[in-house]
Amino acid sequence: MLTAHPHASNLLRLIFASSFFAYIFTISACSNLQTPATADVAVSTSAVNGAAAVGGGEYAPAEMRSAREKLAQANTAMAAHDYQAASDYAAQAQADAKLAQTKVSSTKAQQAATALQEDIRVLREELNRVNNK
Repeated sequence: MLTAHPHASNLLRLIFASSFFAYIFTISACSNLQTPATADVAVSTSAVNGAAAVGGGEYAPAEMRSAREKLAQANTAMAAHDYQAASDYAAQAQADAKLAQTKVSSTKAQQAATALQEDIRVLREELNRVNNK
């Protein structure tokens, strides 16, 4: 008859415990990857709506189209429970929306500068006209 080594039961308990904790760690790590990217999509939705509100559709139509398409893809990925893809698409949509908003700001600043230069030109002409009388 074979007799079990006195430390064998302790070794089996240790192996079981370490396997159990490894399993729990793996499950918790995987569940973190599957956490819905709801916040990412919500932030991106807000960014897209904000860019549209300041004139993104008019001044940066290509960027707005791209942002809306990526936001739609993020929502589709969320519905399919592909949270990593949803988060990735949401980040891309947010970046496109920020680019659109930056283009809007730049275009409006350029228009304001052009208008100011025109006002200065008109004032100089008026000043010259008054001084030459």
